[in-house]
Amino acid sequence: MTTQDVDLWFSLVRAHRLTIREVETRLATAGLPGYAWYDVLWGLESGPGGTRRMHELADALAIERYNLTRLVDRLEHEGLVQRARSAEDGRAAYATITKEGRALRKKMWKVYESTVAEVLLPQFSNKDQEAFARALDRAAEAVRSQRSSTPAS
Repeated sequence: MTTQDVDLWFSLVRAHRLTIREVETRLATAGLPGYAWYDVLWGLESGPGGTRRMHELADALAIERYNLTRLVDRLEHEGLVQRARSAEDGRAAYATITKEGRALRKKMWKVYESTVAEVLLPQFSNKDQEAFARALDRAAEAVRSQRSSTPAS
């Protein structure tokens, strides 16, 4: 890896962490839950009918399933998510966002979106935003392809 590659990686990670930290700070100031709650609520709401299988949700959010289970436990306790087992396959668990979960996600999005619009997006022209988004999507797909072609150890 060249110095330029290392700088790009470090810059990407640093910008992501600092932006999420700012989102977290602003959510807390607004009296709203943390970013992780938003992430799960968005992951569910963006699924077909507001529902996803738990393992699909973990994959969509790129988080470990055991962390997701604990988080969904808290969201379910707050009435933001409902869980159910599949009638066909008792091992399959589904999570569905509730009406209250949708309302909370929308409140949180206002804070999240304004933070990104204020601190991150102005650093890129529209053309650069499109190119960067496409490049990051290609990188994510390369990782997914690598994972699916590598036998489990």
